[in-house]
Amino acid sequence: MTTLDLSPDELLTTTRTVRKRLDLEKPVPAELIRECIEVALQAPSGSNRQTWHWLVITDAEKRAAIGEYYRLAVEKYLAGSGAAGKLYADDPVRGPIQRRIGDGVAYLGERMGQVPVLVIPCLEAKNLPAGNQAGLWGSILPSAWSYCLAARARGLGTAWTTLHLNYEQEVGELLGLPEDIRQTALIPTAYTIGTDFKPAARQPLDGILHLDTW
Repeated sequence: MTTLDLSPDELLTTTRTVRKRLDLEKPVPAELIRECIEVALQAPSGSNRQTWHWLVITDAEKRAAIGEYYRLAVEKYLAGSGAAGKLYADDPVRGPIQRRIGDGVAYLGERMGQVPVLVIPCLEAKNLPAGNQAGLWGSILPSAWSYCLAARARGLGTAWTTLHLNYEQEVGELLGLPEDIRQTALIPTAYTIGTDFKPAARQPLDGILHLDTW
């Protein structure tokens, strides 16, 4: 196994959403994906139930079909007023960043089906509870993010996407999912074109940190 020489803080701060720099041509060994999922399974889950499942899609026809559903969802998303490219449009600092993100979303929307590996972390949940669902999704989201971190450490890039969930039923039928399995995200995974990712600009800590009270 080849890993990047990253400290824990470097790994945590440079695991980016990768869209335009995914290598669509280089195959990803299945064993490498297994390693990443093995790491992900060490994440916490509610009551240690571990009711997670991982779909790894490498079949070209299925990837193309999922990619088409994702493309349709991206098309609708970009047409809406809340799309990344339209948020903070008049902000001289955040506006250009959001426009770049919008361009990246459009790029991946056209190419999702070409990414060598698509990963869908899932959770057993026949009936979604009313009201607070934090405990439910908290049983899979840390694991899914651990997968992204493990991939970054191995020179792979990922993107956290959920727009395909607009077609969750169709994708579920395509992949033969049982009715009690809920999809969490769609994580395209590929080698990256370069590995020199850096921390992203974020809001100043003092503007969002609250001690003891609001």
